[in-house]
Amino acid sequence: MPEPAQISFDDFMKVDVRVGEVVRCEPFPEARKPAFKLTIDFGPDIGTKRSSAQITVHYTPEQLVGRKVAAVVNFPPRQIGPFMSEVLTLGFPDTNGAVVLIGVDRDVPLGGRLF
Repeated sequence: MPEPAQISFDDFMKVDVRVGEVVRCEPFPEARKPAFKLTIDFGPDIGTKRSSAQITVHYTPEQLVGRKVAAVVNFPPRQIGPFMSEVLTLGFPDTNGAVVLIGVDRDVPLGGRLF
């Protein structure tokens, strides 16, 4: 695998990654790949945003509601079938390529920015 290209700290700061809490999770049967429709609360400054997330292998809707997740909040909205996804929920692939969500191991305020 080639070495990743270097970027400046200013480039990194252009990507706005925030912590939010999943307040609603619904099936997304219209998606091409199995996915959920998430509603995520990012606190009073950003508010509630929606995300399509292909995280059905390791998570159920019941496990997701109340969970803190990390998401990019400053990408333009993206139409995914009949659903407008406003943020990109972040995770890493497991050995089979299924998404494992990024989480926080302490309580942090909603809307906190990654740095």
